[in-house]
Amino acid sequence: MDSDEKHPGEIVWCDLTIPDAGTVRDFYRSVIGWSAAEFDMGGYSDYCMKTSHDDNTVAGVCHARGINAGLPAQWLLYVKVASLEDSMSAVRNNGGAVLVGPKAIGDGTYCVIKDPAGAVMALIQNQDAAPRLPTRAVAAKAIAH
Repeated sequence: MDSDEKHPGEIVWCDLTIPDAGTVRDFYRSVIGWSAAEFDMGGYSDYCMKTSHDDNTVAGVCHARGINAGLPAQWLLYVKVASLEDSMSAVRNNGGAVLVGPKAIGDGTYCVIKDPAGAVMALIQNQDAAPRLPTRAVAAKAIAH
C-alpha cells in the first residue's frame, strides 16, 4: 500500500482562497517560514506552500478567481469520503448545506459543505492521494466551474 494513500475520513489537503493571494503568501512566509512556488493557472499564478526542512508542499494559497471563484475566503480542509453522493445527502438531512459542487477535480469529485454551526469544509471522493495544488490545478483547468 502506498504510504500517501488516503482513506475515508482523513484530511487530504488544505488551501486558502482569497482575493490577494500574493500578500497572504508573503504573510505565511514570514509567520510560518514556508517557501512558495508559483503554479501557473493560465494568466495568473497560485502558490504551493512548502516546508523549509524538506521542500514538501503542504498547502495551497489561491486567488479567488478561475477555478477557485466562489470558494469561501478561509482555510478549507478537504476530507476524503467513500461516497460523495451519500455524504451530500447526509449533510442536507442533518441540518447542513452543500455550498459548491459537486465538481470534478483530478480523478475525483468534491463539494464544499456548511455544517449546522456555519463552518465549512470540502468533501472529496475517489482521490487516492492529496489533491496537491499542481495536480488539482492541472486537472481543474479542463473542467468548467
